[in-house]
Amino acid sequence: MTRKRYIFLILILGLLTALSPFSIDMYLPGFPAIAKALHTTTAEVARSLSSFFIGLAFGQLLYGPLMDRFGRKKPLYFGLALYIVVSVGCFSATSINTLIVLRFMQAIGACAAGVAAMAMVRDIFPVKDNAKVFALLVLVLGASPMIAPTVGSYLTAAFGWQSVFIMLLSIAVLMLIAVIFALPESYKADTSYSLKPLPIIKSFLSVFTIPQFYTYAITSSLAFAGLFAYVAGSPAVFMEYFHVNGKVYGWIFAFLSIAFIGSSQLNNVLLKYFRSERIVIVALIGQAIVAVLYLVESYNGWFGLSGTLAMIFLILCGVGIINPNASALSLAPFSKNAGTASSLMGAMQLGIGAFATYSVSLFTTISPLSMAIIIFISSIIALCILLIGRHFIVEEIEPDKSAMHVGH
Repeated sequence: MTRKRYIFLILILGLLTALSPFSIDMYLPGFPAIAKALHTTTAEVARSLSSFFIGLAFGQLLYGPLMDRFGRKKPLYFGLALYIVVSVGCFSATSINTLIVLRFMQAIGACAAGVAAMAMVRDIFPVKDNAKVFALLVLVLGASPMIAPTVGSYLTAAFGWQSVFIMLLSIAVLMLIAVIFALPESYKADTSYSLKPLPIIKSFLSVFTIPQFYTYAITSSLAFAGLFAYVAGSPAVFMEYFHVNGKVYGWIFAFLSIAFIGSSQLNNVLLKYFRSERIVIVALIGQAIVAVLYLVESYNGWFGLSGTLAMIFLILCGVGIINPNASALSLAPFSKNAGTASSLMGAMQLGIGAFATYSVSLFTTISPLSMAIIIFISSIIALCILLIGRHFIVEEIEPDKSAMHVGH
């Protein structure tokens, strides 16, 4: 493979990986405008975000088996085509209920891109290069929350909220063209692979019954719910409660993403000196303490915009450290069925995240308290699950640290 071809393939896979994050982050600044146009509230608009996460969770379980059965590209064609068609419906939506349903379908389409990209890295590139390629894809993912909201805020201000979905549609069309003409089929269809529900369910159940898996997967999902609560609640909190405009909100979102990205990199340093299980416990205790402080200050109205930003920044730092370690610990016991375990864990994280975003939308009063309550509850339950679940683990298996630097 020539260097030019090598870089081109990484670029395509990186764009595929970024489709879901861009679909989430780019339309957040448009929440007030969407609410006004569809004669509803920002809380109702946030439910379209919940439905998107539900679609991603469903897609995690759907595309893995399909791509093993039919190869990588056919399910990817279907997903991107579905995304394009549904995106037309999104910018044409005239009611919030229609948008909620369409966002669910859009997520199912977008999920194909992310699942295919991860699988094709292992298919196309030599094993010795996988770590380097995954690291480059992680950079793309890290750039998404810094770029997408800012772009979305300027598009919304200049052309209206519909322009965000037109932009996402255009990106998907370019991706589909690139996939058709420039991306090779990397996995031959396996006609012996069963798509019957019972064997697939049995496979997932065999994974979930492992104590190390369910302890750390649930812990990771609940800790990660703080990020989802922030994403769902931040448009209303910053743009309506603190009265910042969409452009400023885009820059705030970009700033706070530094907490998540930076703490993930700090985790690489911590792993040189501490075991993953110790990092998870300490970081989760720290997150729970910050969550308590955030809840108290939100209830009493002690902090303004800067104090709220500081609290959320610390919460996201905790998530950035907890998630990679807890995720890696949950997958460490598996070798043969690591793909099944990975897809189940991803579905759990997105499913609990969808519930967190929906819970934020239930609050009728716009204030930081809605985010604070969900973050507090999820952090405390995560800590309890971790402390109780570890007693059922007979022999804890430590993950491969080199893989953690790349994969999370």
